[in-house]
Amino acid sequence: MSDVGLIERPATVTIDREAAYTATGPLPADHPKVMARKVGVVLLNLGTPDGTDYWSMRRYLGEFLSDKRVIDYPAWLWQPLLQLIILKKRPFTSGAAYRSIWNEALDESPLRTVTRSQAEKLAERLQAKHPEIVVDWAMRYGNPSIQSVLERLAEQGCNRIAFMALYPQYAAPTTATAYDKAFEALMKMRWQPAIRTMGPYHDEPGYIDLLASSVERHLATLDWEPEKLIMSYHGVPKRFLMSGDPYHCMCHKTTRLVRERLGWPKDRVMVCFQSRFGPEEWLQPYLDETLEHLPKEGVKKIAVISPAFATDCVETLEEINQEGREEFMEAGGEQFTYIPCLNDDDAHMDFLAELARRETCGWV
Repeated sequence: MSDVGLIERPATVTIDREAAYTATGPLPADHPKVMARKVGVVLLNLGTPDGTDYWSMRRYLGEFLSDKRVIDYPAWLWQPLLQLIILKKRPFTSGAAYRSIWNEALDESPLRTVTRSQAEKLAERLQAKHPEIVVDWAMRYGNPSIQSVLERLAEQGCNRIAFMALYPQYAAPTTATAYDKAFEALMKMRWQPAIRTMGPYHDEPGYIDLLASSVERHLATLDWEPEKLIMSYHGVPKRFLMSGDPYHCMCHKTTRLVRERLGWPKDRVMVCFQSRFGPEEWLQPYLDETLEHLPKEGVKKIAVISPAFATDCVETLEEINQEGREEFMEAGGEQFTYIPCLNDDDAHMDFLAELARRETCGWV
């Protein structure tokens, strides 16, 4: 009888991949250290100056306004204007704006304070079940830089890193440029980690519920009822929309979903865009013009929320809650309230932890 087909199969061998990766064996004395495998999660935010003085503001604004994702004019046209005119004056006005909201106790901006807290709370939630996860945070402009954080994670053995840009609605001048900077840093690394980038979450049910709940909780603390809720988003030039950037559409979808969740009529909620810069047309309606016109139209009591920001910053705390409030009241408004960003609220952190688990699925 032939033995063909009756060859005995070897027993199944189970490979401990973690042990295989971390085992070093008899390495030469001068061999680079082999780190234990870990997974990094990085929260990315827009950026902040290191101080409110002229030179700190100039460095920060110079980096921000030199980003081609933000200002895409030809360098030969834009840079002389930026370096010789804008950066001579704007650091003074921007410095004053930052000083009005500065965290004096820690000598830093609120954006840095809260983003750090978000990272710490996210780490608590993730490391409870996955101690191999390392959570960190970085700024697209200013410090801590994305490159410095990426290097720090690599030194801790993170060979897989998930970047989470905290921009619910995708836009090239926010989400894309944050990831651009991460990829730029990767180009300088000898041993690159595997990378994942989180996409927009503008219509995630959990995010919509958080926004609607924050509106309900805030309004419950007032002894008056707003006639209109303004959902203000950071602006971009209109041509970005016409060239295919989905930001405008995502802002309107977020607004519609929040209004539906609140059960409010269409005319009680409106979209506005803020922070325009330069002479060209940006997404409309503009927040500042809207705040001036509403009292003339009989709307004297309003609430404003800024869903494009996951963390309160100069655009919300100073531009909306200070400048915007003043513009509205001087135009004849009677009641104005600003609804804070989700920041490091526990429910928000639970939501971000779920996003992080989804982004690291298969890694942990």
